[in-house]
Amino acid sequence: METYNTSTEKRLRAQEQVGKIKSFYGHLAIYLLFVIFFISLNVFTGGFPWAIFPIAGWGIGVAGQALDTFGKNPFFSRDWEQRKLKELMRDDSF
Repeated sequence: METYNTSTEKRLRAQEQVGKIKSFYGHLAIYLLFVIFFISLNVFTGGFPWAIFPIAGWGIGVAGQALDTFGKNPFFSRDWEQRKLKELMRDDSF
């Protein structure tokens, strides 16, 4: 029966990861459309290149989501998460 639980857990984790990847690519597509929009608007209005600020700010968010989605998060990796879960499960006061 343990094999069933393990395979079910793997499937659920895989489904969660696929959802995160889908969400990331949707966010990236919207970001790229708005980059084009911001640059076009900035070119037509002229003057100071203000489009840099929303593009950079939003880009930081997209980069953070990419790090989280593809497991490159230096702060809270999956390994850290597993260790923390085991630690909390061992703790009687939790």
